[in-house]
Amino acid sequence: MSPTTRSLRGARLGVVVLVVLTLAAAYHFGIFAWFGEPRTLAATLVEMGARGYLAFILAYTVLQPFGVPGTIFVVAAPLIWPWQTAFTLSMIGTMGASVVGFSFARLVAKDWVSARIPARFRKYDESLERHSFQTVVVLRLIFWMPQVLHSFFGVSKVGFWTHFWGSLVGYAPPLLLVSYLGGEMFDASGQLRVDAWPILVGLLVASLLIAALARARARRHPS
Repeated sequence: MSPTTRSLRGARLGVVVLVVLTLAAAYHFGIFAWFGEPRTLAATLVEMGARGYLAFILAYTVLQPFGVPGTIFVVAAPLIWPWQTAFTLSMIGTMGASVVGFSFARLVAKDWVSARIPARFRKYDESLERHSFQTVVVLRLIFWMPQVLHSFFGVSKVGFWTHFWGSLVGYAPPLLLVSYLGGEMFDASGQLRVDAWPILVGLLVASLLIAALARARARRHPS
């Protein structure tokens, strides 16, 4: 067995072990039971103090790549903590979930995942090869964090660090805005306020504008 093959198998095993251990930790903290009771979730995390930060990040990192919507965490954070803390925890959790989803698709289930990537993402293959960083930034700005986008990047030719830093840049503006304005956009139960639509539309327009500028820059500076 070649060193490359051994390294690949080791990486695959590491990803699987990480997922299993994080799921076990989430179960130990009782995180799975929290999602049906948002008020209980908020109260429990606050009571846990610093451990609540860890529980939030662990839950976000391992549950979002496998089906739990990331918006649950992003919306909940500013209702629980000050916006600076909410932004920091949301960014760490979002990046952790993206890395797990990317790594799982690339190292563990590449063939299975590749066959299930929808055409709406496949059309970005060429752009991803020519302007990988800018394309990652644009797609994160537009689509945020759906599980299928983690998988698409994982089965693409984009490098790990290009995906990592591109995702970080793409996530930062919308996460910052939601963290800062979360208390004005959502009520205590996490429901969107009736008068929050202008903010939501503004967030969407800002994301699309930044994405358009990034794409225009890529066209002006072809690789």
